[in-house]
Amino acid sequence: MHAPVLVMQDSMKREQGGKVQRANIQAAKAVADIIRTTLGPRSMLKMLLDAAGGIVVTNDGNAILRELDLAHPAAKSMIELSRTQDEEVGDGTTSVIVLAGEMLHVAEAFIDKKYHPTVICRAYAKALEDAVAVLDKIAMTVDVEDRETMLGLVKSCIGTKFTSQFGDLIADLAIDATRMVGVELGQGLREVDIKKYIKVEKVPGGQLEDSVVLKGVMMNKDVVAPGKMKRKIVNPRIILLDCPLEYKKGENQTNAEILREEDWTVLLKMEEEYIENICAQILKFKPDVVITEKGLSDLACHYLCKAGVSAIRRLRKTDNNRIAKACGAVIVNRPDELQESDVGTGAGLFEVKKIGDEFFTFIVDCKDPKACTILLRGASKDLLNEVERNLQDAMSVARNIIKCPKLVPGGGATELTVSAMLKQKSSSVEGIEKWPYEAAAIAFEAIPRTLAQNCGVNVIRTMTALQGKHANGENAWIGIDGNTGEIADMKEQKIWDSYAVKAQAFKTAIEAACLLLRIDDIVSGIKKKQAPGAGPSKPKIDEEGDADNDQLIPE
Repeated sequence: MHAPVLVMQDSMKREQGGKVQRANIQAAKAVADIIRTTLGPRSMLKMLLDAAGGIVVTNDGNAILRELDLAHPAAKSMIELSRTQDEEVGDGTTSVIVLAGEMLHVAEAFIDKKYHPTVICRAYAKALEDAVAVLDKIAMTVDVEDRETMLGLVKSCIGTKFTSQFGDLIADLAIDATRMVGVELGQGLREVDIKKYIKVEKVPGGQLEDSVVLKGVMMNKDVVAPGKMKRKIVNPRIILLDCPLEYKKGENQTNAEILREEDWTVLLKMEEEYIENICAQILKFKPDVVITEKGLSDLACHYLCKAGVSAIRRLRKTDNNRIAKACGAVIVNRPDELQESDVGTGAGLFEVKKIGDEFFTFIVDCKDPKACTILLRGASKDLLNEVERNLQDAMSVARNIIKCPKLVPGGGATELTVSAMLKQKSSSVEGIEKWPYEAAAIAFEAIPRTLAQNCGVNVIRTMTALQGKHANGENAWIGIDGNTGEIADMKEQKIWDSYAVKAQAFKTAIEAACLLLRIDDIVSGIKKKQAPGAGPSKPKIDEEGDADNDQLIPE
């Protein structure tokens, strides 16, 4: 026989065929199992120690998976899913993973029966199309202006989170905030930029009930000269600057040789006059508050004090943008270009308050603000972080509804309806794809099943009863009441989900399942280009020059 030909290096590991798919499915299921218990109102919290030794306590699917450090490549791609979901729609991070895990789980049987993965993928893609069609059919439009409906909606989103015990509070905060910063784009479209214009300030201390949405902005700063400057101004005129109020140093280093002493005094005088000029230009507009992102020298501070103006320096750019949005000011880059229209007059109150042991500046009671701050109070940092995460989810849901005002039932009812419809349709699917198509239909039941499990009711009985209710595709609103595990009408319970979240979850989950099924070969141990002297490298061929001295060095 011929000697075997070595194509790959010894250090390479290569797995092929069904083995790989099974491994990927196992990995995906493992990830899904980690966060399976965090679905629904009766969800458990996970405590994670992060790299720095801090603690994260949460049940937000994305936050948990973000902290995990996984070795398996397939598991890593599952984590990407929840991140996508979080960035895209902000909620439903847990359901995506559970669904994708289930989709892969049902595919395992077919791979054992030697089905080709592309066949399974084709069936899944078909199932996805039909599922989205069913979603369209059962979705109902909602009136964004109707606060009751919005509250119910956001509440059902937070119902699954830790803050559900303060249900209305967080929902109110989220709705108020998103309502405030929504911008009309015309043609009935509304753009809500949560990241840019809603700031969440967490101040430990007090109770959660003290949290409020401020009609304006707050930041963790005090006036430059406490004691001299006013800390409370009603209806202030605000000027926002993006330039330092101190003497400008040259861009490049210059040496000036001065021979006469008077010249030195002239130089100093020029510096002072420069600052005085800037201040005069600003004071011409009779502001009450001057806020700059850069420094503010003592001299400038003196001139402003004399005029009775409160000043704040070194503010973050993002905060400055928010203030501009809130009080209607324009951020000015050079004091000599100030105009009357740049002065912000929209704010009702400028005040510096002490909360805990830090000073916070409030610019509140704005007329029609387009930016706002949510002030969260609570007992501990961990609690506040979790509340903030929940608030982010709630605001995302409110935003999704403002953008796309369609609802589907929550509590697993949507998934059951989709499942029932797909089971009906599967009889008309031709050929070998029929079985994976049916399996995909069954996989959708993972969500209501998990909900039932987390409530601790008899899963099999509940699921059979639900399937019976949904069997012919009617009463689409029957689902599980996540608190008691009883079968209930979601319409009466006001348990809704946003259409955007559900559609995105289905798409992400199924596409990911297809992606992982299509992998049939994992090659690991690919070496990076090695740095000289690192690890086993090719044997060095000695040149004549160093051939002798190499022998002398003992190993």
